[in-house]
Amino acid sequence: MYCNACGGYPHRIGQARKSPGPDPAVTLCGPCRPVPNPVSPTPIAVNLNLWRTLVAQDLAARYRGTLLGRAWPVLMPLVMLAVYGFVFGAVFRARWPGVAEGDHLGFGLNLFAGLLVHGLLSETVGQAPGLLLRNSNFVRKMVFPLPVLVAVPLGSALVHALLGLLLLAVVNALAGSGLHASVLALPLIVLPYLMMLYGLALGFAALGVYVRDLGQITGVLVVLALFTGAVFFPRAMVPAGFAGIVDYNPITWPIENLRGALLLGVWPSLAGLAIYTAAALAVLGLGWWSFSSLKRGFADVM
Repeated sequence: MYCNACGGYPHRIGQARKSPGPDPAVTLCGPCRPVPNPVSPTPIAVNLNLWRTLVAQDLAARYRGTLLGRAWPVLMPLVMLAVYGFVFGAVFRARWPGVAEGDHLGFGLNLFAGLLVHGLLSETVGQAPGLLLRNSNFVRKMVFPLPVLVAVPLGSALVHALLGLLLLAVVNALAGSGLHASVLALPLIVLPYLMMLYGLALGFAALGVYVRDLGQITGVLVVLALFTGAVFFPRAMVPAGFAGIVDYNPITWPIENLRGALLLGVWPSLAGLAIYTAAALAVLGLGWWSFSSLKRGFADVM
């Protein structure tokens, strides 16, 4: 069967093709068939791909030139777990409530779970005030989705936290209380916490452009969150008079429920999950609104 556009002869290199007619009944060979336009990716997909690329570049730059290279994200949580377990368990002989006396591993696992959650806050919010100032070329010279840039430290911190959670689950399964079905609730615990961190990072990143002292203030706030967020102690040990300070710390709920799901086999309560998720969405909305309102003057201030 002959092609009605080219007569059935193969196209020569450099020869212009004849445009096929609009009649759908016309028989066309492969080279003469019109190629459909590919579906354009949505802005969300574009920003997501950009975010993953920037996170990969950030992680690669962080470990470039080191002897162990990509092994560091795995070795660091392992070293932290061993050091904290030795210092607080063997040296200070601290005892975690509900854990048998002399169970240094149990103390280390509970402490390590709290440190993983706080590490996400420290790396994400701690870098936010100076993030746009350090990357001023993206603000002044390029049309760039700045909220994606704010999410890069969160992505890098999340990679390290996930590796730490995997290590925590494996060690607890092999030498601790075992592997519990409640580990499946971890995404429900981590996701609202990530939303809250991203909202805080957006707000601090926007304010940091105008208030240059915010970086020092944020450092103090991160340390306060460490010592008032049930990292070194369980929520049950807090006296009633100070319970409000611990409860309103954004890292307390994810720490307590992470310990319960991973180490104790306890599922998070639906009421607590709903309240924390609502609070996280409120913080995310407030952070997005403040960033959108203040970004108009970023280029002028820088």
